[in-house]
Amino acid sequence: MKNKLTNDTSDSDGHAPLYIGAHVSMAGGLHNAVTNAVDIGASAFALFTRNQRRWQHTPLSNEEIRSFRDSCETHGFQSAQILPHDSYLINLGHPDPEGLERSRSAFIEEMERCQQLGLTMVNFHPGSHLKKISVSECLTRIAESINLALDTTQNVCAVIENTAGQGSNLGYSFEQLAEIIDKVEDKSRVGVCLDTCHMFAAGYDLRTKETAKRSFDEFNKVVGMQYLKGMHLNDSKNQVGSRVDRHDSLGQGEIGSACFEYIAAQPWSRGIPLILETTRPELWSAEINQMRYWAKQQAG
Repeated sequence: MKNKLTNDTSDSDGHAPLYIGAHVSMAGGLHNAVTNAVDIGASAFALFTRNQRRWQHTPLSNEEIRSFRDSCETHGFQSAQILPHDSYLINLGHPDPEGLERSRSAFIEEMERCQQLGLTMVNFHPGSHLKKISVSECLTRIAESINLALDTTQNVCAVIENTAGQGSNLGYSFEQLAEIIDKVEDKSRVGVCLDTCHMFAAGYDLRTKETAKRSFDEFNKVVGMQYLKGMHLNDSKNQVGSRVDRHDSLGQGEIGSACFEYIAAQPWSRGIPLILETTRPELWSAEINQMRYWAKQQAG
């Protein structure tokens, strides 16, 4: 039996496969996240490794670690297909020393939990200045927080999620993401998860294949597609540039279907976890199959 998840993203013909799934529940045990992903026909999934709305948590037991790893092996999930998300409470750019230290400690613990589970990525919201420090200072603190976590851990990539730009949340522009990455010392262990709803809310138009191409080309120019480690596929209930984070089912919001059809056809969307966080879990299987259909249409 394997004691470590692998990171092989190649299929039999040498091309990276489409890894598509959803953020599933781990209620009742982390191993349940795996079976919940299987139940919707997913080839990727996201999960919280702990209660995302509480600071306190119980360390992982050997049995929890073994059950999760065994379930992943049984169902054929490798680390490249799994994108765990950290606690919503963590703010790596916190303006207050006490809040910053607490967030940094919690983030290191998140990365250590991923290490124990054999996972190689952790997805996180970069941070907020809370209107107490400048944007530049907050971005510097976020990068310093990442550097501290990477120095303390091994084999886990810090995957920054772009935000919608609500309130004082940073990381909504590609320039801000690039500034954070530029200040990270070990660039082999930092990446980006692009959330389509957040992109759209931040002002990047995705309503047609042409505008989607322009927006992703801009990401490639400013940040670099080599840093794309995963995606959250969500339509948006609000208009482009609204700075409001409200997800919708694919094709049923203001973005529409063309963007997701475009994403499914791109080589850069292969071999990374594409995660649904759409609002109706009963549609996840259909949305997964639709993405696969679009990918096959392009391949054909």
